[in-house]
Amino acid sequence: MKLGVVGLLPPWEQIDQAAAWRVRSAGFCGVSIFFNRPLEANLDAVRRLKATLDEAGLEVAQANGWYEVLVHPDEELRAAGIRGLAALTRIGRVLDAGSVYVRPGSLNPRGAWTPHPENRTPQTFDRLVNSLRAATQAALSEGMTLALEGHVISMLHTPRRVRDVLDAVGSPALKFNSDPVNFIGTVDDVYNPRPVLTELYDLLGKDTVAAHLKDLAVSDQLVLHIDEVVIGEGTMDYGFFLRQIEAINPGMYGIIEHLPDEKIPAAREGVLRAAKRAGVPVQM
Repeated sequence: MKLGVVGLLPPWEQIDQAAAWRVRSAGFCGVSIFFNRPLEANLDAVRRLKATLDEAGLEVAQANGWYEVLVHPDEELRAAGIRGLAALTRIGRVLDAGSVYVRPGSLNPRGAWTPHPENRTPQTFDRLVNSLRAATQAALSEGMTLALEGHVISMLHTPRRVRDVLDAVGSPALKFNSDPVNFIGTVDDVYNPRPVLTELYDLLGKDTVAAHLKDLAVSDQLVLHIDEVVIGEGTMDYGFFLRQIEAINPGMYGIIEHLPDEKIPAAREGVLRAAKRAGVPVQM
């Protein structure tokens, strides 16, 4: 597995040699780069960013960015989302990114990863499939891979539902971004995540092109709260998960995410400890 990270960098327009070298010196060979406005990104500036990262020996593990919701019932807004994702795909090609990250979105206006009672309706599913069919055409033309992610509060709330979308779209450009923490929805899952990990591997392993790395724990509250924690401080079975990644593709990026910069070194050490115990080599 190659080790990547979300964080440790300023906004993409401000990344210079010093910033790139700091990430490389922190023990990562890849980064996730976020573009707030992919439709407005200057590709010459993106090429300069690529040269800066190359000089530091740093790869773009994943290109990410903001775009309108792919399942929006307003066809104009949904079309804008498809254009935004297509623009992000072009950026990914310039950066030679390992994948372009895709979130399914939500009908909740407060954010792409928020619940809504209509997120799981057949109509929402069909809009997502239609949007992704269009987006994969752009990805194919650029020779890029889209990495779709799910979550228990989203329309892609189970590995089976993700499988359904991949099969319905039917494009070699659409793959899966594995983030097992996202599919943990019960106390039993938290304390015994192997069944979730096994289902993800069995249903989606052959289509998994990237992984997001984080950990989780049940909070000591009366109402169920499952919190993200530093890798190694929670209950995710990282030895089991890393062996799955190794079996799928030893060159796949595992990307540490959702942590403030000051906690990233501890998470990196947590990954390395788990990898050593599991006998999984890590490229840094």
